[in-house]
Amino acid sequence: MNDSVLNLLGLCRRAGRLSLGHDACKQAINSGKAKLCIICSDASERLSDEISGLAKAHNKTVYDVKYTMLDIKQALSFKAAVFTVDDEGFAKSLIAKLNENQSGEERIL
Repeated sequence: MNDSVLNLLGLCRRAGRLSLGHDACKQAINSGKAKLCIICSDASERLSDEISGLAKAHNKTVYDVKYTMLDIKQALSFKAAVFTVDDEGFAKSLIAKLNENQSGEERIL
């Protein structure tokens, strides 16, 4: 794992600042805990639309990333198509790295 985005996600997970999976993401968005929503490239259209709609309703930023669920599983030891970053500092750093590496793009809601 020599990718700075995946490394930062691993650090974020170890710090306990990620909500992984559908239900955890919904709860984090609804509670206001989520600062950034991330959707993997191989997430289903239904799941993408559901999380995007929920994020839009709560004014959260959503990024579609180039990573697959397998990439995330290898990096975080947890298979998930969607997850949220629940810390403002980590979210800002991750957005900067995603833009710098062209690893993802913001979903316009």
